Amino acid sequence: MESEVCIRLVLVDPPAGVDYGIQKGGGATYETLFVQQRTRGDVAFEFPILVRDNRADGRPNFTGPFAQGPPAERFIYIDVGKYAGQTATEWARRMKVPLRDIDWPLLKKAMSTPGACVQARIPGRAKDGGPNCATVRLIGAWEV
Repeated sequence: MESEVCIRLVLVDPPAGVDYGIQKGGGATYETLFVQQRTRGDVAFEFPILVRDNRADGRPNFTGPFAQGPPAERFIYIDVGKYAGQTATEWARRMKVPLRDIDWPLLKKAMSTPGACVQARIPGRAKDGGPNCATVRLIGAWEV
């Protein structure tokens, strides 16, 4: 079985003047979609991701062009600065948002609620004051 679910990622208070986007594909041929800059407040992305019920361990198997990594450790990349196509910036980073904590009950709740997304809130700033990067910790947990 394959289904589509809405994912919503919210960058909480990221640095202004920097481009952020969701990576589609990988390697040298990736694209950055939904690119935006923070003018004030948070930056949010909504996009569909495919999920299959075909893993031996029973966990969700996220697939499609936004899912990165091996099945047990899937994640989404948020491209930052130069990785998002912004040339006039000092920032060249990626945020890796793990999907491993999204379970079937959460997915089923989102898929059965019209207009609902599975959402994560992510700190937008790293300890150095610049855009967050590497594997990110969520603010709280995934929720619908």
